Amino acid sequence: MSPSRSSSPAMQRMIALVALSLLLSCGVHGQVVPAVISFGDSTIDVGNNNYLPGAVFKANYAPYGENFRRHKATGRFSDGKIVTDITAETLGFEGYAPPYLSPLASGKNLLTGANFGSAASSYSDDTAAMYDAITLSQQLKYYKEYRSKLAAVAGRRQARTILAEALYVVSTGTGDFIQNYYHNASLSARYDVDRYCDLLVGIFSCFDDELYRLGARRIGVTTMPPLGCLPATIRLYGGKGRSGGGGCLPRLNRDAETFNRKLNATVAGEAARGAQGGRLRRLHAAPGPLREARGAGLRGGEEDVLPDGEGRDEGVPLRPGDDGGRDVPER
Repeated sequence: MSPSRSSSPAMQRMIALVALSLLLSCGVHGQVVPAVISFGDSTIDVGNNNYLPGAVFKANYAPYGENFRRHKATGRFSDGKIVTDITAETLGFEGYAPPYLSPLASGKNLLTGANFGSAASSYSDDTAAMYDAITLSQQLKYYKEYRSKLAAVAGRRQARTILAEALYVVSTGTGDFIQNYYHNASLSARYDVDRYCDLLVGIFSCFDDELYRLGARRIGVTTMPPLGCLPATIRLYGGKGRSGGGGCLPRLNRDAETFNRKLNATVAGEAARGAQGGRLRRLHAAPGPLREARGAGLRGGEEDVLPDGEGRDEGVPLRPGDDGGRDVPER
């Protein structure tokens, strides 16, 4: 079976649309910002998991990176560019922020941003801990460390300016459902979907408040993609004879809609309370871009399996051998 081609025209259009949405939603399209600072999961991980010996998910081997610079795997869960790469290019950056755990994340390289993303991380630290990823709490600690390092390089006054004018990207959340809630009987018994979404959005709200307290002013957050249309979920929870023989799973899409409704309400509430300077703007990463990509021929299923059996599905990693047959908890 051939690996997925996430640098296909369809996928690249999707990535470009998400990047454009991010810039427009934060009011920085066509406007130079000094840095891009990213938090999240495999959708923005540029190689941090390469430096985690126990990390379950890594993308440091072929065919990852085959269409990227020098045709080498960097740790991106793509064979080409990811959203933050396109965003940086659109803003005029000549390079990309290195993974924060890399030795390259030092000196003048800190001036243009930092990337704390870690595949299998999510809003809930419990989800990340299951896969030895960098938790969102730890990513925030790394950001505080980054602030100090930046001040040492640029000086305190310039560092404050960079942090205030930078674009912050928060892209995570799918793992809380796909890698945790849907196969964690204890968790799904304690929380119905509505309450679980409240929990996750509450975590984001606290994270946003802390970022703002630490100097962030332009924060873009991705909404949840249609969970039931991701190849990973179709393979894990679709199965033969279910959902029309491998199509989208409506129940999971409704879960994503519930989360997005609550996230958007929280974003609107923050704006209504008088947040200034672009504190928080909504980034609608899906369903539009994903639907366009699927309409252009991007498909899930068998074609999205790597030769060794590890799934690579639109930035959603799977354990080797995860080939479906699971049941989504009844509710």
